This record gives sequence, C-alpha cells and structure tokens, in this order.
Amino acid sequence: MWIIFALVSAVGLGFYDVMKKISLKDNNVPIVLWFNTLFGTLLMSPVLINCLAHGGTGPGEGLTGHLLIASKSVIVLSSWILGYFAIKHLPLTIQGPINASRPVMVLVGALLIFGEQLNFIQWCGILLGFASLFMISRVGSKEGFSFKHSKWLWMSVGATALGAVSALYDKYLMTRFEPLMVQSWYSLYQLAMMSVAVLILRRLHTHSSTPFHWKWAIVGISVFLTGADLAYFYSLSEAGSMISIVSMIRRGSVLIPFFYGVLVLHEKNIKTKLVDLGILLVSLALLVIGSEM
Repeated sequence: MWIIFALVSAVGLGFYDVMKKISLKDNNVPIVLWFNTLFGTLLMSPVLINCLAHGGTGPGEGLTGHLLIASKSVIVLSSWILGYFAIKHLPLTIQGPINASRPVMVLVGALLIFGEQLNFIQWCGILLGFASLFMISRVGSKEGFSFKHSKWLWMSVGATALGAVSALYDKYLMTRFEPLMVQSWYSLYQLAMMSVAVLILRRLHTHSSTPFHWKWAIVGISVFLTGADLAYFYSLSEAGSMISIVSMIRRGSVLIPFFYGVLVLHEKNIKTKLVDLGILLVSLALLVIGSEM
C-alpha cells in the first residue's frame, strides 16, 4: 500500500511544480509563497481544530514535540524559498531534473549522517546522479544558466539539498507522530514564519520589488502539495516502507513538469535534456535496485 501512496504523491508533486511555474510568472515570490502556506494551513485546519477541541496541545502533547515539528517547518520553508525563486527563473526542463536528483542526496546524507553502508549498485546510482547534475550545468550554460554565473541554479541545488535533509528527518518524525499531526502543525508553523517574513519585507519595501498578481493556480499549489504530502507521510508511516524507494518514486514527478515545459512552454535543447533525464532515471532505478539487495 505504501507504494501506491508514493505514486499518488508523485503525481501530486508533478502538478504542484506546474502550478508553481504558472503562479510565479511575473509575480511576487514571497506573497505567492505566503498564500501557499495560508491555503495549506486552511486545508489542514480541521485536524488542528479537532485536536484543540478535544483538549489536546499538539504533537507529543509537549514542548519537545512542537519544537521537532517547528524544526521541520524551518527546513521546508527554507527549501521552498530557494525553490520558488529557482522555478520562477529557470526553465522547467532544467529545474525539474535538478530537483529530481534529491534521492541521490538522500542516500549521500544517509551515508554521512547515519553511517549507512552502500553497495556497488548504489554507488553507481550516486555517480550517475552527479553526472546528471553536471550535464544539466552544461546544457544550462547554453541557455545562459551556469553554476559560474547563475544564482538560480545554486538556489535550485540548495532547495534540493534542503529537501533531502527534510526527507531524512521525515522518517524519524513518522516514528513519533501521526502523519496528520505532522502535516497540520508544520503547516501552521510555516504560515506563522512566512507571515513574519512578509511583514519584514513590506517594511523594507523598495520600488524594484515585483508586484503581486492573483492567479487561481496559486490555490492549485496548495491543493496538489497538501495531497502529495499527505500521501507521502502515510507512505512513510506504513510498516516496511523504505525512504530510498519512496524518494525515488516521488522524483518520478519530474516527468509532468518536464513535458509541460516541452509541450506548453516550448523550451529549448530538448533532445540533450531528454538524454540527461534518462541518465537521471537510470540513476534512480539503480538506487532502488541497490536498496533491495
């Protein structure tokens, strides 16, 4: 069952990226992100209301639980801020594959943080994953985006790395809390943090800032993300679920924004990017095969 939840999460993430690209075109990034956190919290508000109505105080019924969830909010919100700026300025056919390399970073994190031992096939998958990132940088340089000169590429990599940290942390959280509790409370904390950030930015407002324009796709961001996250948390909470495989399946979401970039946005250098995407998918497949040995 956890595989099905992971597949549902992947589809939701794919449309989530498309909604972000539509919403952020010529739009103010912090305000769009604030609306995302607002709608995400509203979608989860029945859980919060039910918890408080029955006299509960939230995760773990104590301060430690809240601090653990708040820590996740900081990690995810930092990843989102970088990722939103990246997806606004980068072609989907470049940003998508970078984001899809997250399982490679998850496995490297498991190696460095938890001391996990990798087998030959997993090492091959990691090497191919980094080869894919190198190819993305080469293709990006043809379109004016290179790691030497483009901060948007670095923001995309930073967002992906923080997303990998979040994935490693999620497996730990799922051993302590119910998925709905994590989803609802971390959404609330994100809204509070983003509200403070927007207020500060308004105080520092300059005439060069991009104006905000309402787009209904902004609602779509929250709907698809909330659905994807719920399916993801339930996948991790199932007995026998494997974070490496769940992460790989979720990164299959890259196919949806990639083909949106090709068919709707008519982005460039598609043949080369398809080769790179193929290398990345082989890399992810090797990570799954290696994890089952």
